[in-house]
Amino acid sequence: MATPVTGADRPPLQIEAVPVLRDNYVMALTCGHDAVLVDPAVAPPLQSWLEQRGLALVAVLQTHHHHDHIGGTPDLLQRWPRCRVFAAEADRQRIPFLTDPLVDGDCFALLGQPIDVLAVPGHTRAHIAYHLPASGDLFCGDTLFAAGCGRLFEGTAAQMHAALQRLCSLPEHTRVWCAHEYTAGNLNWAISQVQADEPLGQALRQRLAQVLELRAQGRPTIPSSVELELQTNLFVRAGSAERLAELRSSKDHWSG
Repeated sequence: MATPVTGADRPPLQIEAVPVLRDNYVMALTCGHDAVLVDPAVAPPLQSWLEQRGLALVAVLQTHHHHDHIGGTPDLLQRWPRCRVFAAEADRQRIPFLTDPLVDGDCFALLGQPIDVLAVPGHTRAHIAYHLPASGDLFCGDTLFAAGCGRLFEGTAAQMHAALQRLCSLPEHTRVWCAHEYTAGNLNWAISQVQADEPLGQALRQRLAQVLELRAQGRPTIPSSVELELQTNLFVRAGSAERLAELRSSKDHWSG
């Protein structure tokens, strides 16, 4: 389902989570006949998606270097060779086809929208997120998930804790577009960590029921919101890096 974002003097920005692979989402931002993709994992379904709608790919936003986020970009560049690729300057060697290197605090514009660059290491050492303050949207890759956070492959618990606090200091209405459909699993794990009769346990069960209903309808569970993550994400609610490390270890070894 597309989410329209209206502006007073420009065509509406549409955002859609396009499912690919087993549980990836590629976010497609469109305005008029132009499109931007966030973390295109594979090319063929995305090329078809764009061409069926008569869209031209003008830019790709990469959050980090993992193959299930950049794997489709080279082939998409063959089809749209003038497409710009935004990625972290620190990932230049791992994303060699980037055209616009970024560092924390950079700001640029696409589709009539200002975009702020946030460095959020933890999942990887050079992970970045993209915040669109005018539309109220956040594209956070594998750092902040709906009811979860990314594994610590290259970073530390302290980095992830700082990254989550930074992302969740954005306005509470901010829509959170993460890159995987992990929400039900994250919530089932979280429920195992709290008492069922606690207010948090009740909130987690209520959210899980809503998630299961969406999935039964074949609908994605994103976008989430900063407000919802503040209320029901155990990693966001962890009071310290040490507590986050304990929770991450528990989730990594959970087999429920």
